[in-house]
Amino acid sequence: MPPIELPLLERDREQAALSAVIGELRSGRPAVVTVTGEPGLGQNDLLRWAAEHAREAGLRVLTAHATPAEHEVRYGVVAQLLAAENRALASRLFLAEEQPGGLPGLNGLLAAARHRPTLLVVRDTQWLDPASLRWLEALVRRLPRSSTALLTSTTGTALARPEWNVGTPLTGLATTIELALPPLTSSGTATAVLEVFEVPGDPAFTEVLAEATRGIPAVVHDVLDRFARAGHRPSADHIGPLRTLTAEVIGDHAARALSDLRDPAAVDALRALAVCGDLLDFPLVCTLAGPHAVSESRLRAALVASGLTTLRDGSPRVQDAVVRARILEEMPAAARAELYACAAALAQRVAADDQGIADLLLPARPIGDPWAVDTLRRGFTSALRVGRRDQAVAYLARALDEPLRPVERARIEFQLASVEMVTAPAAAERRLSGLTRAPGSGLRARATDLCLLGGDTRSARHALAGTIDSPSAAPEPRRGTAGAPHLPGTVHAHDTARPPVPERTGGRGRGGPGENPADAERDELTVLCRVAYFLRHEDAELDVLPVPALPDAVHNPAVAGIWAWEHGVVGLHREEVRRLARSAFVPGAFGRPLLVVPRLLGCRALLLTDDGDEAENHLGALLDEARRERAAISVAHILTVRAELHIRHGRPDAAARDLAAAEAELPLERLHPLFLPYWLALTMITDLQNGHVGRARETAARPLPPLAHESATAAQFLFARGVLARTDDDPQQAREYFRACGRRLLQHGCVNPAVQPWRSLAAEAAHALGDTEEARRLAGEELRLARRWGAPSPLGRAQLSLALIREEDRVENLRTAVATLGEAPARTAYTRAVLELAQARSAGDPRGPALALGAGAAAPPVSGHPLGAPVMPTAQRSCGPAGLPLVQPARSGSRAPERAPAALRGLSAAERETALLAARGMGNRDIASELAVTTRTVELRLSGVYRKLRLRGREELRALVKESEGS
Repeated sequence: MPPIELPLLERDREQAALSAVIGELRSGRPAVVTVTGEPGLGQNDLLRWAAEHAREAGLRVLTAHATPAEHEVRYGVVAQLLAAENRALASRLFLAEEQPGGLPGLNGLLAAARHRPTLLVVRDTQWLDPASLRWLEALVRRLPRSSTALLTSTTGTALARPEWNVGTPLTGLATTIELALPPLTSSGTATAVLEVFEVPGDPAFTEVLAEATRGIPAVVHDVLDRFARAGHRPSADHIGPLRTLTAEVIGDHAARALSDLRDPAAVDALRALAVCGDLLDFPLVCTLAGPHAVSESRLRAALVASGLTTLRDGSPRVQDAVVRARILEEMPAAARAELYACAAALAQRVAADDQGIADLLLPARPIGDPWAVDTLRRGFTSALRVGRRDQAVAYLARALDEPLRPVERARIEFQLASVEMVTAPAAAERRLSGLTRAPGSGLRARATDLCLLGGDTRSARHALAGTIDSPSAAPEPRRGTAGAPHLPGTVHAHDTARPPVPERTGGRGRGGPGENPADAERDELTVLCRVAYFLRHEDAELDVLPVPALPDAVHNPAVAGIWAWEHGVVGLHREEVRRLARSAFVPGAFGRPLLVVPRLLGCRALLLTDDGDEAENHLGALLDEARRERAAISVAHILTVRAELHIRHGRPDAAARDLAAAEAELPLERLHPLFLPYWLALTMITDLQNGHVGRARETAARPLPPLAHESATAAQFLFARGVLARTDDDPQQAREYFRACGRRLLQHGCVNPAVQPWRSLAAEAAHALGDTEEARRLAGEELRLARRWGAPSPLGRAQLSLALIREEDRVENLRTAVATLGEAPARTAYTRAVLELAQARSAGDPRGPALALGAGAAAPPVSGHPLGAPVMPTAQRSCGPAGLPLVQPARSGSRAPERAPAALRGLSAAERETALLAARGMGNRDIASELAVTTRTVELRLSGVYRKLRLRGREELRALVKESEGS
């Protein structure tokens, strides 16, 4: 395939000007034309076109080309011009002694021009040798008396600026023109694509080509030539190869220009500019380049003339990253690292930007000064602030190359691992595994805590190896199924013995507030090791260690948090669990930092005790702390637990926001498989509550990696699948999922129905399938366990489920459920219980609905179960999709009744009046007109109503008032 040829694109104006000059030269009018622009813009192509045009017009044309290699050759360009006319004179120019005022061959040239107009074409005058420059300047001074024109081209600023510029008196009466060539426009680039491929290119392809090549015709030509030779087509599907080829072409052009740069001072300045030209001023760049007997102005001109730099704000700058890489890769590695180190030191002395200095330190040799580590750590913080995690990791990894004290090195490695948990989990695990085994760093517990957040249970288990040396710390016997460890206080449904409650202080003969830091660290490692066993069972592995016993003393916040969770999932000692969970947030002795995992488990324990508002406050404080420390993985886990809290409290919109924010911090593809089921379960339930059933089905169909099935959180995913099957009206599938969820929870020692109400939902599914015996057994078992735990939410849900299954005393059982759920913090289950009671009483007693609302009017409604799955009341299911009849809109001019429904008695008079009108179907403007207030006032009143009654909108308000009025 022959090389492609492109016409002169978008040079019509310049061609017209040159044609005019040639036409005037035929009439004897002299001229001086200079064509300028960046390298590659086609100056020399335009000169070649003009020379050919002049020959066709009958003019004599003399051409020459100045090059960097001949910059020191005397009369190099003059010899090229005169070679065609007088070869003997041209050869003597290099040998003869230069005489003062001598201009060899100039008079003969001018004499010949009187008989035949002559055009002199000189390309790349920035490389003119001094003798040829003087000769051409003398020619220009004599132009008014001859039929001669001078046509030159230059790139940027010449080393020795000719004196025939526009506006100088040198040219006299001769026409003087300077043509500055612009880059190709997008239209010109599209024309080039059409010329090469004979078909228009895709707009996206043309746009990328114009942007990547900066519209430089020489680069466009070479890129399209290689692109066509590779067999590609100008379509959007080939943008990737286009970018690759463009980088190669730009690099090759830079390499050629660099080989033409012969001045050592310019080479050193160019390398210094490539290292720190964007950070330091040009005088400082020259200082970095080293002492040279070349002026700053000459260096500036040489750099611009090379074509490797561009002028920005009056100073030369390297064009782009590809050119910078080509310049620096020519240097030896050691010299390059030394240059970066010197540049960083210079930038630090002049107080340059911290991030810029950190960028210089990355490829530099070790500095050995404290300021280098401090600068890299500040750069790390700045990079995280703008979301550049990969760059932040590079800064801290480079800081580890500096000489550091062991404690400082451990802290940097821990900080680095906290970010690598998101960017490079395997590297973070290796780094943390070393920290968990490093005594004396004071970071063993925190490193183990971070390991657990990343899913590395192996390092968490082995962090305790060698620290259990006392008889009281001996491991407990193991029992259970499928290799599940026996946790202290773990009971199954048939167990009756209660585990002992830990004392607040004492235990082990050393556990008091005055224990030493080593004992505190061992206690923390012990509880974290237990969490690792809870998350994943690996009895088949040869290196599995026995499950350690929990310390009895709970003055350590980490111990208190794990005690609270372990007793919470068993469902015993609710008040003690609440106390222990609160103790997890109280700083311990010696000012040891609080661990994240125990506090997260403490928050989840508070969710089990129905202290959601307190848990939300602790989660908010945890989130602020994690964000200050830039620990993305901690932020993600905290947001996920808070999403569960929102789901339990019936706030699916807030849950969706937290889950989206958590995924932004820690994408699902980077999430450890042990935690994936929990995240997916929360996502499914949130989608179901928000009405996105299709998205929930897609999540449910997502295959889990094998390791996810070993996790304790797999029960959450099974439960969410059961809720989805319940929504799809498939009781058979729902019961199977709820049963599987229960088996997994019992395997891990989770008995408390507050964790997951799988028994009650399985019982309702069994009841729908006609299996009354199983339904009553499961519902009765959940009620017994809920009573033992004593929290209103699980107890009320268990009472409601049993009432729906048993026909006898249904109304009384529903009233009991309404009263119990009225004391709980959420609302969905409460609303369901009220509607079920209203439906049950309305069949025999017209006052039933009002009595139902009155039973719990002062209490807010709660969620249907811990994950807040939407549950359709039987009253609505029996009435069809439309549910109960809608309340008719109030007539214009009607006022709210004097006697307010029981459900609205907790509101102010104005709020009750506004709520009743809204429940009857009136819009905000109609309500404002009816009550003679502004629309904004109506909006504020309704917001207060929804907040006080914990309602999500007008539909729930309408249903509440409708039932309360006995409609």
